[in-house]
Amino acid sequence: MPNRKNVKLPHSIHFNSGSWEALNTYLSTSGFSKVFVLTDENTNTHCLPIFQRNCTLKNFEVLSMKAGESHKTIDSCVTLWQQLSEKGADRKSLLINLGGGVVTDLGGFVAATFKRGIHCIHIPTSLLAMVDASVGGKNGVDLGSLKNQIGVIKQPDLVLVTTEFLKTLPEDHFISGLAEMLKHGLIHSEAYWQKVSNYDKHTGDDLDTLILESILIKHSVVSADPNEENLRKTLNYGHTLGHAIESYCLDHSERRALLHGEAIAIGMILATFISSVLLSFPKKKLEEISRVIFNYFPKQEFNRSDIENVIKLLIYDKKNTNGKVHFVLLEAIGSHKINCEVPNSLIYSAFEYYENF
Repeated sequence: MPNRKNVKLPHSIHFNSGSWEALNTYLSTSGFSKVFVLTDENTNTHCLPIFQRNCTLKNFEVLSMKAGESHKTIDSCVTLWQQLSEKGADRKSLLINLGGGVVTDLGGFVAATFKRGIHCIHIPTSLLAMVDASVGGKNGVDLGSLKNQIGVIKQPDLVLVTTEFLKTLPEDHFISGLAEMLKHGLIHSEAYWQKVSNYDKHTGDDLDTLILESILIKHSVVSADPNEENLRKTLNYGHTLGHAIESYCLDHSERRALLHGEAIAIGMILATFISSVLLSFPKKKLEEISRVIFNYFPKQEFNRSDIENVIKLLIYDKKNTNGKVHFVLLEAIGSHKINCEVPNSLIYSAFEYYENF
């Protein structure tokens, strides 16, 4: 990849030093009637001051929601819709979503539906949101513990990625974002997989370059297939079982709720094992991928009952058609196959592999 200073970004995505200039230019020329900034409890404390320091517009109103996946609900949307209405928002208003994946997903949905759609900007503050949630125009909320069941696809006006915000991020949330970068490597190329695999989280060398490349990988996929008819499904690698695991843990108080990346990391190991059986994905690469993922994500325990319930949740996956559960699998790193059917017996074998690695 060329030096990031020479990379041409899509017109709607701005990176680091160019982000604040793009925001201030946009705000000064667009004539918005009102500007609102959505935060959660964490970004209100840690990220809003950075925004205020860099944004030349001082006349905006702050909206806040509770932090965490459990608040990514339609009830949170109703509260925000009511606040927007009470504060005089109209169709020429702008909502700036300052936060991680929950804030950008939910805030994008609120903006896309309020008065049939108002303008919005995403300023992702977590690694996960920078490389995944904020790019591509997917907006929505969970239905109970079921992930992203309600939503729309609508692109934000701008995505402003400023890696300064990563300094505010707890380490487990930072590592969670690496799961999506590893996924981008698996579906895109051996070269990018190796770069992320060899990233040293202690030195942080070249992190900005890796983030930018991950953004460009996702954007290229989304641009080719904006409505997820074909290629965009590959971005769900590891997510079929990963989302089911995430939902299962959210819905069972005796288990620790997993961060999105933690669940997807498990899903990628399971999907790669299944790929090795059904599509002859190389066994040595399966072992390499497993080692890399376990280096970042400690093993979780699942008993037979847990696995049975995870499998039951697969019927809610958004890629399914005609009642059939569809997986994204790999023939090799960078070579994928969509709409794969997987027998339950093989899913049990995949969990056995995960447990015994």
